[in-house]
Amino acid sequence: MRNVAIIARRELSQYFTSPIAYLVAFAILMLTGFQFNTDLASRVGQRPPDGTAVLAAFGFLTIFFAPLLTMRLFAEESREGTLELLLTAPARDGDIVLGKFLGAWAYYTFILGLTLTYQAIWLSITTVRAYEIAPELDIGPVISGYMGIWLFGGAALAVGLLFSAVTENQVVAGFLSISALFILWLGDFAGSVIQNRPVAEVIRSLSLQSHYSTSFLIGVIRFEDVVFFIGLIVAVIFITTRLIESRRWR
Repeated sequence: MRNVAIIARRELSQYFTSPIAYLVAFAILMLTGFQFNTDLASRVGQRPPDGTAVLAAFGFLTIFFAPLLTMRLFAEESREGTLELLLTAPARDGDIVLGKFLGAWAYYTFILGLTLTYQAIWLSITTVRAYEIAPELDIGPVISGYMGIWLFGGAALAVGLLFSAVTENQVVAGFLSISALFILWLGDFAGSVIQNRPVAEVIRSLSLQSHYSTSFLIGVIRFEDVVFFIGLIVAVIFITTRLIESRRWR
C-alpha cells in the first residue's frame, strides 16, 4: 500500500498544477452554481428547499468531466514514453493503476467537497428564516446524495482510467469514456421504452442513473446500489491492470 499512496499523492499533486484540472473544477462549480441559483430563485417563498438539486446536476456533469480528469493518466505517459519507466519501478502493476485511480478520485472528492457551500447556504437561509422559507432543509437525502455521487464519480473515473490505458491519444480516450458513460447513463431511459421486460430489466440494472437518481438522490441507500458501484470500480480496475500488464510483453 505504500507504493499506492506514493503514486496517488503524485497524481493528486499533478492535478493541482494542471490547468485542465482547474478548468474542469471551474466549469463544474460554475454550472452547479448556476443550477443552485436558479433552483434557489424558484423556491424562495414558494417551495421547500432541496439540497439534492445541485447533486442531480453534478451527477450528469460527471459523465462529461470525469473523462477529462482521467484521459491523461495513462495516455499521456504512453505517448511521452514515461509509462515504460514507471513499469520498471519497484511497484506492482495493480499498485500503479490503483494509485492513479485514487489520485483522480481524491481530486474529484475535493471538487465535490466545494459544493458543500451550497448546502451551507441552504442551512443558513432556513435557520434564520430568511426569504420566508418555512420548511427546513431535509438533511437525509443530502447525505445519501453525497454518498451516491461520490461512488458514482468513482465508477465514472474508473471507466475513464480504462480507456486512458487503451489508447495513447488523450482526445480519443476522453471521447470513448464520455461515449461509454453516456450510454450507461441512458440505460435507465432505454429500459423504460423497451417492450421486452426481461431485457429492459437487464439494461436498467446496468444503468448508472438507475442506481443513483432513484435511490441515493431521494434519500434511500440500497445495498445493491452500493455493491453495483463498488463492483463496477473493482471490475474496471482489474481489467485496466490486465491491460497494463500486457504492455510488459509487447
